[in-house]
Amino acid sequence: MKKRTTPAALRQTFDRRSFAIGSVQGGVGLILAARMGYIAVAENEKYEMESESNRVNLSLIPPRRGWILDRNGAPLASNEADFRVDIIPDRLVNAEQAVDTLGELLHLTPVEIQDLKDKLEDSRGFQPVQVASGLDYDEFAAVSVRLPDLPGVVPQRGFSRYYPTGPSVGHLIGYVGAASAEEYEEEPIPLLVTPGFKLGKDGLEKQFEQTLRGQPGARRVEVTASGRIVRDLETREDVQGQAIQLAIDGPLQDYAARRIGLESGSAVVIDCVTGDLMCMASMPSFDPNSFSDGIGRVEYKMLSENDRVPLRNKVLKGLYPPGSTVKPMVAMSFLEAGLDPEASTVCTGGLRVGNRVFHCWNRRGHGRVNMAKGIYQSCDVYFYHFAQKLGMDVIAPMAHRCGMGQQFPLPVASQFYGTVPDPAWKLKKYGREWQPYDTVNATIGQGYMLANPLQLAVMAARLATGKKVMPRLMLDGSQPTFDSMNFHGNHVEVIQNAMSDVVNGPGTAGRARLPVDDILMAGKTGTAQVVSLNVSSGKGGPWKYRDHGLFIFFAPFNNPRYAGAVVIEHGGGSGAAYPVARDIMTFLFDPAKGLEALHALEKQWGGTAQERLAARYSKYAAEAGVDVPPAPSDPATLVKHVDAEARAAAQPAAMATGAIRPRPDPVAGDTRTEPDT
Repeated sequence: MKKRTTPAALRQTFDRRSFAIGSVQGGVGLILAARMGYIAVAENEKYEMESESNRVNLSLIPPRRGWILDRNGAPLASNEADFRVDIIPDRLVNAEQAVDTLGELLHLTPVEIQDLKDKLEDSRGFQPVQVASGLDYDEFAAVSVRLPDLPGVVPQRGFSRYYPTGPSVGHLIGYVGAASAEEYEEEPIPLLVTPGFKLGKDGLEKQFEQTLRGQPGARRVEVTASGRIVRDLETREDVQGQAIQLAIDGPLQDYAARRIGLESGSAVVIDCVTGDLMCMASMPSFDPNSFSDGIGRVEYKMLSENDRVPLRNKVLKGLYPPGSTVKPMVAMSFLEAGLDPEASTVCTGGLRVGNRVFHCWNRRGHGRVNMAKGIYQSCDVYFYHFAQKLGMDVIAPMAHRCGMGQQFPLPVASQFYGTVPDPAWKLKKYGREWQPYDTVNATIGQGYMLANPLQLAVMAARLATGKKVMPRLMLDGSQPTFDSMNFHGNHVEVIQNAMSDVVNGPGTAGRARLPVDDILMAGKTGTAQVVSLNVSSGKGGPWKYRDHGLFIFFAPFNNPRYAGAVVIEHGGGSGAAYPVARDIMTFLFDPAKGLEALHALEKQWGGTAQERLAARYSKYAAEAGVDVPPAPSDPATLVKHVDAEARAAAQPAAMATGAIRPRPDPVAGDTRTEPDT
């Protein structure tokens, strides 16, 4: 029998179902309300930020780098306002089209376009790639108005690094560039991938990166959905990096680099009182402005293929047999070992050592030779003779005391410290006993002995002053006190007088005399043999077979204030080195006379180092089928303060030199230049 449903039962069922459904709806409503309240209150800041980010674009502003100043406060590295364009590869939609469009807008050459495409292929996606810098406003604006069609292209106004004297400071200061993927992995911060940011890549720019970098600024702008900027909202200015001040004298650095001229070599000048490195010139060099702007593959190829190695810092990383420049140091070791400076031997043009005859540079001989004559006439036989008696164990410790084989506490990435050989060193390195001919070779700066130009300059300063002069590159306002070298008696004076006679008496560098009244320079010539005489005479023939030319010096000779060294690679002998030292020291004491000599030479050479480098690149590029735009003119307001010409208008400070004329020599009149091999 079918069960009968009453109206009351139906109403009860409906009420139950309505209650259940209402409860569920109410619960859902409460959950939604709670969630909305949570979002609106608890997570308000989060979603407000996300909403704001859809409307507001926040970007970092690369900080301006701190300036690098010379001892006089003039800029060796500064910043100049710059319109630039970069690309973020990750944001590109059509890289080929974007590059071609930029090429048209910015009038890029085919080679520059290809360079840009190569850089995009090699870069990490997040790493900004520079398209161009130093743009004029019209080019900058032409790119800016096309931004909706060029996603990933970032035009901006910022600052670029500028080096007023270009190649004169290339090796010393270094250069800047965009961060590499490896550098970003080491320091993964957003700044390193910000378009326009450059960090130090070499030299002092790299060593003082954290000091020079500064703090980035930030810019908030309102943008449309397509990324077009509507208006600026807020800008926080960057904080410029701290400046660093060097002991380098900017005009002297520029002069020395330019005076090396067409040669390959280096020049160092050190203040004997403070140890300040007044100049550390290494040439040929590169223009760091090219690297700062992003050097092209054609220009880099030109530099890397040059057999004179313009990418190497020859002051710190050039190692050379020092040749006869070590003879004053060797003579000092003889004096300290008890040898009387008047002790003599007869030079007949050679000396037999074992079963071999070692020749003097003067095959006719020097006759009777004492220590002074051995130095100023650079008599090899004198040093052969007494070195055999006293031994290498006397010479090697003195070489170390004078700075050879030593690394100095300087803010540089690396130094090549060369070799001071002795019996223990040879046995350890080669497993062979020291031989008499090893002493003969070492005593005239050949054989295993190697030194860099900075070490030679320090050696000159220590011999000249009798103090343990320590070089420094940073100017900190302190006045260092150097320990005594503890040379005995009048030994310093003996060496000073003999080295003065090299230049001002009957020695081997008469043409090195300074054309400055009452200031006498002392020095020692040296020639380092590169290949054996059966390959080349060392004076001519292929460049790489010619002898190196060296010269160490100090002035004034009897009250030394400045000392230094000049090394000319494959210059054919010391005659290539001491005229450079003469002109550098002339410029130091009388800038007008120094510049007069330099300008006359640069007319013969085809312009300054910077002009010759630009001309060389133009020729190289033309041979490679590349059009090179004319180089922009330098901002004169900066250059005038730091190049060599800036010094000419200033009057040189008067110096109480107390210089005296050297004593007469029994064989006065002989001023020939020795080969020193």
